[in-house]
Amino acid sequence: MIPFNKPYMTGRELWLIAQAHANGHLSGDGPFTKRCHAWLEANTGASRALLTHSCTASLEMAALLLDLRPGDEVIMPSYTFVSTANAFVLRGAVPVFVDIREDTLNLDERLIEAAITPRTKAICVVHYAGVACEMDAILAIAARHGLSVIEDAAQGIMSTYRGRPLGAIGELGALSFHETKNIISGEGGALLCRDPEMGERAEIVREKGTNRSRFFRGQVDKYTWVELGSSFLPGEVTAAFLAAQTDAADSITGQRLALWDQYHAWARAHEEAGVLRRPIVPGHCTHNAHMYYLLLPSLEARTAFIAGMKQRGVGTVFHYIPLHSSPAGQRYGRAQGDLAVTDAISDRLVRLPLWIGLEAHLDEVLQAADAVLGEIA
Repeated sequence: MIPFNKPYMTGRELWLIAQAHANGHLSGDGPFTKRCHAWLEANTGASRALLTHSCTASLEMAALLLDLRPGDEVIMPSYTFVSTANAFVLRGAVPVFVDIREDTLNLDERLIEAAITPRTKAICVVHYAGVACEMDAILAIAARHGLSVIEDAAQGIMSTYRGRPLGAIGELGALSFHETKNIISGEGGALLCRDPEMGERAEIVREKGTNRSRFFRGQVDKYTWVELGSSFLPGEVTAAFLAAQTDAADSITGQRLALWDQYHAWARAHEEAGVLRRPIVPGHCTHNAHMYYLLLPSLEARTAFIAGMKQRGVGTVFHYIPLHSSPAGQRYGRAQGDLAVTDAISDRLVRLPLWIGLEAHLDEVLQAADAVLGEIA
C-alpha cells in the first residue's frame, strides 16, 4: 500500500536528540528551543516566536492573549480543523462560521463584514493548503472595525502573501509541526507575535502565567503568578527533532514543490476534459506544496475515487467535515448565511499522497488515478 502520508526525517534528528540529552536539559526552553525560536523569527519576520506542544496550544494561547470572554464572537471559516474553533470556545467565545471562496477554499473576505456584530472581537483566517487568504482586504476590514486578526497557519510554513511569510501578518499566528505537515516534530507548534509587547505577554501565558522566563534572564529577583496561563512548552527532544527539520526547510519545500508540480501537470488534461478541478494558487501567493487535492464532480464520484484508489493500493483521503454542520459546531457556534461553497467543497475534495520519497512511486499513483478517473468519468 502506498500510504497517504509518510513522515520525513533528514537524518540528523536522532543525533540532535542525543545532543539534547548530553546537554543535560530535556525540559522546555533549552538550547534547541531557542535555536528554533531564532529560526522562526528570522524566517517569518515575527517579533517573537514561541514553540508550543501543538498548533492547538498556540491557538489557545491566542485566545488567552486576546482576553476573550463568554459571548465574544470570532469570525472564521467552517471548512477547517476543529482546533480553530475549539481554542476560542474554551474561553466561552462563539465561532461565527463564514463561507469560503471557490478558488482558494479560504475564508471569503467579501462576506466578513456582514458577519460582524457588536460582540465580534477577532477574525481567525485559515490558510488552506498553504495558500494565503486575501490578507490586505482582511486587515483593512479588521482595522475599520477594531478587530484582531489571528492566522491559523497550521499548513502555511514557508508560504508567502505578497512576499510576506504567513503567520506573522496578523496580530498572532499559529503554526503546526504535526507529522502530517511539511516541517515536523511529531507533535508540535509555534505561536508567532507581530508586536513585541504581545510577545512579552505570550511568554508569560506560555509559562503557566508566571514571569519565570524573566527570572531566568535576571530581570526579576523572583518569579510569581502574574496572568492567566497554562503549560504550553514542548520538551527539548521535540525541539531537537524540529531543529533538524528547520535546518533543511528549503530542501524539504523544494522536494515537495517538485512533486506538487508533477501532480499539477498530470491533472491538467483531466481538468480540460471536465473530469476534475485542480488547485488554484493566485499569482501574488507562493505556496509550500503542503497538499495536492482534486475537486471531483460529486460526493459519489469522490467516494468511488477513494475506493478505487484503495483497491489499487494507493491511500487517498477526503478532508474536513464542515464545523457548522457538526454537533458541537451547532451547539457552540453559528453560521452566517448560506455556506453552500463549504458544503460542496467538503463533498468533492480528495487529497492525493504527497511526501518526500513518493517520487519512486509517483508513476504508480498516477496510473492508478488515470484508471479510476476513467471508470467514474
